[in-house]
Amino acid sequence: MQRMLVAQATGSGHKPPVLRITQPCGALIMNMHIADGAIDDTVARANVRRLAAAQALTGANAAVVFATGSIVGATLAPSMSLATLPLSIYMLGLAAGTLPTGMISQAFGRRAAFIAGTACGALCGVLAAVAILYGSFALFCFATFLGGVYGAVSQSYRFAATDSASVAYRPKAISWVMAGGVFAGVLGPQLVQWTMDIWPPYLFAVSFLVQAVVALIAMAVLAGVNAPKPAPAQMTGGRPLLEIVRRPRFIAAVVCGAVSYTAMNFLMTSAPLAMKFCGLTLSDSNFGIQWHIVAMFGPSFFTGHLIARFGAAKVAVVGLILEAIAAVIGLAGITAMHFWAGLFVVGVGWNFSFVGASALIVETHGPQEGKKVQAFNDFIVFGLVAIGSFSSGQLLASYGWSMVNMVVFPAVALALAGLGIAALMQRRAVAS
Repeated sequence: MQRMLVAQATGSGHKPPVLRITQPCGALIMNMHIADGAIDDTVARANVRRLAAAQALTGANAAVVFATGSIVGATLAPSMSLATLPLSIYMLGLAAGTLPTGMISQAFGRRAAFIAGTACGALCGVLAAVAILYGSFALFCFATFLGGVYGAVSQSYRFAATDSASVAYRPKAISWVMAGGVFAGVLGPQLVQWTMDIWPPYLFAVSFLVQAVVALIAMAVLAGVNAPKPAPAQMTGGRPLLEIVRRPRFIAAVVCGAVSYTAMNFLMTSAPLAMKFCGLTLSDSNFGIQWHIVAMFGPSFFTGHLIARFGAAKVAVVGLILEAIAAVIGLAGITAMHFWAGLFVVGVGWNFSFVGASALIVETHGPQEGKKVQAFNDFIVFGLVAIGSFSSGQLLASYGWSMVNMVVFPAVALALAGLGIAALMQRRAVAS
């Protein structure tokens, strides 16, 4: 006979209540699983599929910008030292778009922010093409700024995947959404390869027009994401932001994310122009960027499982070490193989360290605090990345490719120290 559970209290005075079994044990276990998030994960998985597809399409925007930005910049800029400025402006747009993304998501729901972001992506493509046609460096920089805003919105995809997910599924949701970037690594550079010289002498003009169409397709995909406007109860409450961001674990996660992205961006931004200076072809550059982006997002198919097994901090540490190894490869030589290997390794390192840092951020806040904490994290991370990005072109022009690689080492050491200190403080807190 099936055992029955769920208590019903009887008796009076100081006698203990008598437990009467009224519900099958199997039903209770099923209800416990439902309470643990099984129903929510059904919604979460549907959202993850759309967000992963959008990540692939949105990533094509970044791939086109980074594969062409420094080359177009070198053509349009009044000085060679400003060649990477459009990419730095892209990173500035990435930083500037983070807080508005959080505010729009909080007030109107994430879907409204997604639609606004993809609209910026479409404008980026159209205006960049016009800038190339008319030889306007300023307009091209403005176009890449809008592309950066689009990128800022896309950074919220990974957090949006966790909104309706159970605690156990959250690292996997982040990882699967970012796995969509694998297809961006194929799509973006191939768009450049197929379209870069269709309209001579306007190199890359058609590439950006096609990228605008891809952004509109992403808009259609994101329109189906189940992300309703937050209920009034979800828009208030929770701890003050200052209380959360002062905690060592949050600080370590932000530093890890910022260093991870800055180090990767330093190498990725400068590599196409450095390859050109070294006499390599545009096809060599496109090939390197393509496999770099594949390496950035490919590990996402299993990064979530690694985090679930070993913890976010350990995975992040491995990623930071890989980024340092990529800089060593960059210092070892200037052949195409050295550039390709360095870009590939730094991509894998970025994936481990950035996904790990993102998972650490999710662990620092409650449901009502999520959007403001996530937006603040991205603002700090991409603000620092933008500052670092402005110096990459100057470093390359003034000191060469070797110096670009050298600056990776102290940054990685800082992030590793931050994670170590946070882990030590956490152990002491648990011990006490």
